[in-house]
Amino acid sequence: MDGLMADVLKLDNSLGSKLDVNTARARLNGIELKALMAAFASEEDEIRLGGGLKAAEAQHAKGRLTVRERLSLLLDEGTEILELGLWAAYEMYGEYGGAPGAGVVTGLGRVCGRLCMIVANDATVKAGAFFPMTAKKVLRAQTIALENRIPTLYLVDSSGVFLPLQEDVFPDTDDFGRVFRNNAVMSSLGIPQITAIMGMCVAGGAYLPVMTDTVLMTEGSGLFLAGPSLVQAAIGQKTDAEELGGAAMHAEISGTVDFKEPNDHLCIARLRSLVGKIGQRKTGETQDSRRGQEPPDANDTVFNALPFDAERDAPRFPAEDLYSLLNPAPGASNVYDMHEVIARIVDRSEFDEYKAEFGRTVLCGYARIGGRAVGIVANQKTNQNQTVAMGPAAGMNRIEFGGVIYTESAQKAARFIMDCNQNLIPLIFLHDVNGFMVGKDAEWSGIIRAGAKMVSAVSTSVVPKITVIIGGSFGAGHYAMCGKAYDPRFLFAWPTARYAVMSGASAANTLAEVRAKQMERGGKVLSDAEKKALHDEIEGTYDAQADPRYGAARLWIDAIIDPAKTREILIAALEACALNPDVPHFNPGVLQT
Repeated sequence: MDGLMADVLKLDNSLGSKLDVNTARARLNGIELKALMAAFASEEDEIRLGGGLKAAEAQHAKGRLTVRERLSLLLDEGTEILELGLWAAYEMYGEYGGAPGAGVVTGLGRVCGRLCMIVANDATVKAGAFFPMTAKKVLRAQTIALENRIPTLYLVDSSGVFLPLQEDVFPDTDDFGRVFRNNAVMSSLGIPQITAIMGMCVAGGAYLPVMTDTVLMTEGSGLFLAGPSLVQAAIGQKTDAEELGGAAMHAEISGTVDFKEPNDHLCIARLRSLVGKIGQRKTGETQDSRRGQEPPDANDTVFNALPFDAERDAPRFPAEDLYSLLNPAPGASNVYDMHEVIARIVDRSEFDEYKAEFGRTVLCGYARIGGRAVGIVANQKTNQNQTVAMGPAAGMNRIEFGGVIYTESAQKAARFIMDCNQNLIPLIFLHDVNGFMVGKDAEWSGIIRAGAKMVSAVSTSVVPKITVIIGGSFGAGHYAMCGKAYDPRFLFAWPTARYAVMSGASAANTLAEVRAKQMERGGKVLSDAEKKALHDEIEGTYDAQADPRYGAARLWIDAIIDPAKTREILIAALEACALNPDVPHFNPGVLQT
């Protein structure tokens, strides 16, 4: 009887798959996407070279390792850094010779088994100087560490602010000085920070290591507010760098550094030893503890997680199938079932879909990724049949376009997001969104009100949010699906991502017509060929700005990822989110009803 009852109660929430990877279109998608990924990989390899081989040789001549060599020693054997912001400053600062990776490496890595945020200057790029995007990249890394309470390690080798651009690096709230403010705030929250000075650490940059908990310094490095030449110019005092701010002076006289090490290798060995001794809080400060009540038991968890076995809990379908799903050509009209993506990133391909028959252009549901419970909000890219609830077409059946958010979809998503906050379930947003529906039917049905409700729910959400841009992310749809302005803990993008107010084709149609009318009012009559050239120029500009590399260069995107690695990257990101279980009280405020 018990066995029969168990069979009766066994839920089948496994997603199936109708994706045929052997069709001509699917094979062509796979070929074209792999070619695009190969081009991305080649550019990424070049970025990782930093200032190039000659600059690396100069670093070695000083007895120092390059940033990538340091990271290979720092990280646990067999592990890699989940690099964030690799494309920062891409195709920027050309007049200064460029700044590959903005001259700093940031990302999540394992050190003695602990997940750490790593911020490491690349001294082969303009001596590790801070460009405007360097400061923003470090600040983004600190923000992630702050939100998730991640121990943070700094490998400092920097000449300070890049002086020709000092006005864009120095004074504002998202500039260089904010780094030191974040150091202090992170320390006040109990987030461990350790700095290894492994080269020059000059001017304002000298504050960063000293604002952290523990400071290591290698012999031959320098730590001073002003270098010898500036000291002589300012006060007429002659001194060499070692006497002014060398490791021996700071270890023996000023007492500024905690550990003096002879070289990079031993400094990193010491750093690893220190990280291996850091304790770990199982829970953070809670609302109850702030009210003077006892916090929960230390063994309690806030975000639900089950024991995870990589083989047993693997999705039922190969991740590599995702290569065949989208045509990566800019402007391509991709129609596909988002369930196919979900089935390849969630544990055992099991998905409890929420309101499956309502508001079908947005999928919502519960799943596990790496054993951790998540709520998923995703755009459905196939067209859907829906009975109209209100407006001039109420009661009629209509076709809803995939990738468009309709009134019912927005209402469903808003309610689901609030449910996840109520139940302390982190949210994953999967973007391929054209925007909200327009037109009389949409307006009569209250699309603005429903859209405002969804945006409000995303804005006030307090659980961790992670965003993955798979295809398009256009207009207000980007906002409603937790774009960068809505504080996702992490924002990733596939190479197929497109990121703009509207698509290049839509923008070109609108702007070309406006521009042509302006010219005609000025007395110039455009030929059909001139109108087409104008259209193509505008579309090309928009398409270039919608490319994920353009967004990643400006840190709108944390990382451009291999679609087949989406699951493992989400597992790492969710682990990072779980380090901060302190979730504020959820107060959705006034909602449009």
